[in-house]
Amino acid sequence: MAVVKPFICTRPKPSVAHKIAALPYDVYNREEAKEEVLKEPLSFLRIDRAETNFSDDVDTYDAKVYRKAKELLDEMINQGNLLVDENECYYVYELVMDGRLQTGIVACASIEDYLNNVIKKHENTREDKELDRICHVDVTNAQTGPIFLAYRSREEINALVEETKKEEPLYYFTSADDIGHHVWRISEIEKVSFLKEAFSKVSDIYIADGHHRSASAVKVGLKRRKENPGYLGTESFNYFLSVLFPHDQLMILPYNRAVKDLNGLSKEEFLDKIKENFELNEQGAMPYNPQEKASFGMFLDGIWYQLKAKEVIRSIMDPVDSLDVSILQDYLLHPILGIGDPRVDKRIDFIGGIRGLKELERRASKDMRVAFSMYPTSINELFAVSDAGKLMPPKSTWFEPKLRSGLFIHSL
Repeated sequence: MAVVKPFICTRPKPSVAHKIAALPYDVYNREEAKEEVLKEPLSFLRIDRAETNFSDDVDTYDAKVYRKAKELLDEMINQGNLLVDENECYYVYELVMDGRLQTGIVACASIEDYLNNVIKKHENTREDKELDRICHVDVTNAQTGPIFLAYRSREEINALVEETKKEEPLYYFTSADDIGHHVWRISEIEKVSFLKEAFSKVSDIYIADGHHRSASAVKVGLKRRKENPGYLGTESFNYFLSVLFPHDQLMILPYNRAVKDLNGLSKEEFLDKIKENFELNEQGAMPYNPQEKASFGMFLDGIWYQLKAKEVIRSIMDPVDSLDVSILQDYLLHPILGIGDPRVDKRIDFIGGIRGLKELERRASKDMRVAFSMYPTSINELFAVSDAGKLMPPKSTWFEPKLRSGLFIHSL
């Protein structure tokens, strides 16, 4: 069963929380990160992406970049912009997007649960991306970006969360992207004990977003164990910063696709090949947003089409092969357009659903030839893949809204 514990949190002074809170480090490229830091010098991005403090000729992964991150983190604490709570607490973190609420518990999850698959994964990680965050966590001695976890909703936890939300919040602000961020602290001994016990009854926790951050946190924890052979298991490095959400509050947006060319086919040849496995219906100029599983929108030469997988494909039961992203890959992108490995093929690009269908039209009219709108993967499909011990294809899910870094920091 899961270990989800309270922790001593380093967090912003309330008056500057809205300035410090930043989108995750991997949302930006280097140029974009530098622009954000110039706009808001207190942005936590200055620590999460410390290369923004150097000229462009300094390598992003230079050792002095991580030392700078540590220096800046200590500086924000010493200046009083970041406060260190005295006691171990849980926190309630509510995000509001377009009137929809999503409320999670900020806590520390166990690296032992990660290693024993109580915390389940659905993505592979890349060693180069892991190494960056390993260095960042190890040198700063802190986990600065929470892992987005999900669990099957439990009424007793929901009730305590709703009770807590009636109290005075620690933070209550709206970020520049119009997302509401509301935070409450749970510090009473009885409530802390109740939550710890409630989570101990949760048998499965799922990584929704943050596979690289969690893998990096675990590897730092294992490194610290080797450095401290007498460790007890209660040390901070045995846990990683997380926000845990009940599954029925989460929204997954589609992760759309665009391809540069038709793989040497004429438009007519391409459409004929699609008809072998899909029902094809022309929709005209109106953007087509799929309304059911195994259906897709396609934008080609200024025209939208509806693609619906034939019944033999729709009846697939395997938790991975039945995903819409798998169906498109296995029956169109690979056999017709020649996209063998979408992780490395430079002819394909992935476009988060938050950008809308107009972005697909723009890309297909600019640097791409054809674009596909997807029906979003569901949280239950994510659970099914993870429970089966399998992995999703790349770019299967796009979660919104994004958790902010810098609101909660877990020191090791």
